[in-house]
Amino acid sequence: MYRVMIVEDDDIIAGTAKKHLEQWQYSVHIVSDLSNVIGEFTEYSPHIVLMDIKLPFYNGYHWCSEIRKVSKLPIMFLSSASDNMNIVMAMNMGADDFVTKPFDLEVLTVKIQALIRRSYDFSVGNSVISHRDAMLNLTDATVVYKDKKLELTKNELKILQMLMENKEKIVSRDDLMAKIWESDDYIDENTLSVNVNRLRKKLSGIGLDDFIITKKGLGYKLG
Repeated sequence: MYRVMIVEDDDIIAGTAKKHLEQWQYSVHIVSDLSNVIGEFTEYSPHIVLMDIKLPFYNGYHWCSEIRKVSKLPIMFLSSASDNMNIVMAMNMGADDFVTKPFDLEVLTVKIQALIRRSYDFSVGNSVISHRDAMLNLTDATVVYKDKKLELTKNELKILQMLMENKEKIVSRDDLMAKIWESDDYIDENTLSVNVNRLRKKLSGIGLDDFIITKKGLGYKLG
């Protein structure tokens, strides 16, 4: 199920769009704190964002720019400010589409489907997984935490992705090794330990101490 995040201060528009999209089997989250859009983005990890331009605190251009620092996911602007200058500005800030209010819900759905198809059909990348305000970007193999960005190796990405996708569980060493074996790189138990310890150090270097916890005899879990 694809996750849609709506950044909109008109409760009627947001609620109507949410109800309609849920009928199409989308999971929909309406941002409740418009002063902390990036925080809710991190927590919800959407596949697509629908963004109004005129918002309290900061406008949609600001939040689009903030999201673009950590993710390439599709962003669609919804706005009654449909003059050419606003459309050009939206695209320059990194938006993927622009829908003018008032809009037809069926047209909106088709546009969302097209954006998701273009963004996700060719790869499971383009998505962000979050934990403890850290964002793992599967597209470019980076972790972003409090304005610090960390680049991961292929094995580090696979390890962290599996742990973050199973954040409430303990992941066994065997499962982690099987995940890395998918890349056809041979890895033994000692090599796994080296990779995990190096990843721990790198995460600690950007302030994420105790992010990966060892469960003796069982495997690893996020802290």
